[in-house]
Amino acid sequence: MSDELEINNDLNVVKKKGRKPKQNNYFDEREETAVKLYLMATTFEEKNKIYNEFLRKPLDKMISSIIRRYKLYRKDMNFEEIHVDTHSFLMTKIDKFKPSKEKKAYSYFGTICKNYLMGQIMKDQKEMNRKISYEDISSDLLNTPDMIYHIDNDELTSEDVIYRFLNLLKDTLEEPSLTEQEVKLGRAIQDIFENYTSIFFDSSNNKFNKNIILFELREMTNLSTKEIRGSIKKYKKIYNQMLQELLR
Repeated sequence: MSDELEINNDLNVVKKKGRKPKQNNYFDEREETAVKLYLMATTFEEKNKIYNEFLRKPLDKMISSIIRRYKLYRKDMNFEEIHVDTHSFLMTKIDKFKPSKEKKAYSYFGTICKNYLMGQIMKDQKEMNRKISYEDISSDLLNTPDMIYHIDNDELTSEDVIYRFLNLLKDTLEEPSLTEQEVKLGRAIQDIFENYTSIFFDSSNNKFNKNIILFELREMTNLSTKEIRGSIKKYKKIYNQMLQELLR
């Protein structure tokens, strides 16, 4: 009850003293404070109140601006569908924002939205190219005997590899010899692999994928890039050993 009163008192302060957003400054001190209060809130009702009163409209405007400014339109989706999809994805990431890092929520949200939209566009484009390519050549290939090759052990899928790696990872996390940083990173890697369909973007742009994953790991662990690179060596070794066994 005291926490709820404190949140309400803080909201009143935001209303009275927070600078009202101008037309070209829709995400300012008031909204930054509201984000912090949202993260501090302990009940759905408190979060919902803060979101609806202070964050929904500014986030709507931010997403609209990003889509139009960078022309991040998706095939077979209208503007409203793109907007709603991006806003929904952003809300799944809002709890990962760390005010203690003294960074602006505005920058964090903008980065999340741009990366998500870019990833989805590349995913859509790759899927479209795959379909076009298949439609162009499939009929010829299927009727050409010397173009058919039967691969042994072709039942191994990416899902199988991820499932096996997750089992190895869980066993490794039980080892008492792990450092605190290795445990933090291992838990984060486990979370990423368990949710890889919503985090990994199916694109050929490896640099983009690596940047997204590195960003996620930093946000989830509070480790620096240098600390992540040092701690990940153990997990890379496990992964490479697993692949060698699968390819034998």
